[in-house]
Amino acid sequence: MRALIQRVSEAEVKVDGKSIGRIDAGLLILVCAMQGDPDDAPEKLAARVAKLRIFRDDAGKMNRSVSDIGGAALVVSQFTLAADTRTGNRPGFSSAEAPDRGEALYLRFAEALRNLDLQVETGSFGADMKVSLVNDGPVTIWMDSTDRA
Repeated sequence: MRALIQRVSEAEVKVDGKSIGRIDAGLLILVCAMQGDPDDAPEKLAARVAKLRIFRDDAGKMNRSVSDIGGAALVVSQFTLAADTRTGNRPGFSSAEAPDRGEALYLRFAEALRNLDLQVETGSFGADMKVSLVNDGPVTIWMDSTDRA
């Protein structure tokens, strides 16, 4: 699984003009299931994200996790993280997981964060979503579940 993680002071996702998920301080996590992801990828990625120390401590250093600050997570599915731009001008997305399994892995990722005692809001898989955010820092981190065992 791939995730693009943004430290935010606020974030919201809307579908058809209606807010379906909103958080204050925390993480906006855009996530994509990839072909060949192992069954435990959602839980492993969630554990890494929850421990990611990208929030300021009292000395102003990035030394606290979203759990440490009592922050929330807004998890939004985004298959375009699978974009292959190596050839031509139109990205290919064939490395993204098929929709049925992709949705299941996405939902398991959100649930795994909840199981780590995070408040989690979500987007709507496959919907045309409008995401707004205030990136705090800005801090944006790319993470792939295959980067580490």
